[in-house]
Amino acid sequence: MPFQKHRLIVGFIFLAVALSAVLAFGDLVLFAFKPAQPGSDKIVILEVRKGQNNLEITRSLESEGVVRDAKTFYRLGRLSRQWKNIKAGEYKVSPAMSPIQIFSILTSGISLVHQITVREGENMYEIAADLESKRLTTRKRFLELCRNPEFFRPLLGDQSDGIANLEGYLFPDTYFFNRSLSAEDMIRQMVRRFLAMWSDAELVRAKELGFSRHQTITLASIVEKETGVPQERPMISSVFHNRLKKKMRLQSDPTTIYGIWERYDGNLQKADLSEKTPYNTYAISGLPPGPISNPGKEAIHAALFPVESPFLFFVSHNDGTHEFTRTFAEHSNAVRRFQMDRSARAGKSWRDFSTRAKGATGTPKVEGTAGQGLGTSQP
Repeated sequence: MPFQKHRLIVGFIFLAVALSAVLAFGDLVLFAFKPAQPGSDKIVILEVRKGQNNLEITRSLESEGVVRDAKTFYRLGRLSRQWKNIKAGEYKVSPAMSPIQIFSILTSGISLVHQITVREGENMYEIAADLESKRLTTRKRFLELCRNPEFFRPLLGDQSDGIANLEGYLFPDTYFFNRSLSAEDMIRQMVRRFLAMWSDAELVRAKELGFSRHQTITLASIVEKETGVPQERPMISSVFHNRLKKKMRLQSDPTTIYGIWERYDGNLQKADLSEKTPYNTYAISGLPPGPISNPGKEAIHAALFPVESPFLFFVSHNDGTHEFTRTFAEHSNAVRRFQMDRSARAGKSWRDFSTRAKGATGTPKVEGTAGQGLGTSQP
């Protein structure tokens, strides 16, 4: 009799445990398919970092109101074995989603992407700042990689000798990056776009001119910064080619600005033009040691195929276009007309051209107070 009573008690306990498990499982199933706030229009951007603790992810979701019960959500993930499938990235979730839907998103690996546009004429400092503002990397890290020969030389291949950094090779385009990408990954994409653009045809033409790839990109970067008007690029290129042939200094304001970029406040001073930095083409002869920006395909084409002209000088019309002249006397006259005469500058801007002509791209030349246009001294 006592033995039978013992068996009966054990049976009741087993039944109670089984019933409790069934009820708990039923509650878990109901939880899995029930949103925290049905019909909510709230959107939460959840960033899952590599190696992040699963409990931290759960608490973040609970604190944002995306899940009702952190413990139950965590248990659901363990029982369904979803935690091991969570991928690092940035995801858009909502309290209107059920826990099952949330796990489906977090394990998909389809992370949110951020559109990054590298514009023609932007330099690596500006690109780094843009990436940092979107929290995709830090400015410091991006620039460290751009200056690290061990990193960038394998990317550029056998034409990387003598190159100090990746300026000029971060090709202007629109990119889509997510937070799971490293700074290395993003830079590789930009350089691959450059290499896809630079073909054997460009290399052959560069050799015809007596230029290396690096010299071509350096000149193209100057052309890109000197004008935002597409039609002018071949003529701007012609002036620089003519000056190089005559061994005249290029005397380009944008190169001087690049040489003092870390302290440049938007105002080019006369003292800056006499400072002998490697990029100050008022003080050095020939091309600077490398590009001053990242030129687009049209600027590179202009550097390779300048129009034939007799011009050695140009000066801004203050509206995005330029006056081209042959002699220093003609240039001096143009400077008086378009720069020294305040009435010629009043109310004008390089932006004026873009309102009159479609297709004006790139970043315009930055006008300083010291320069009066290209070639302020005689050849």
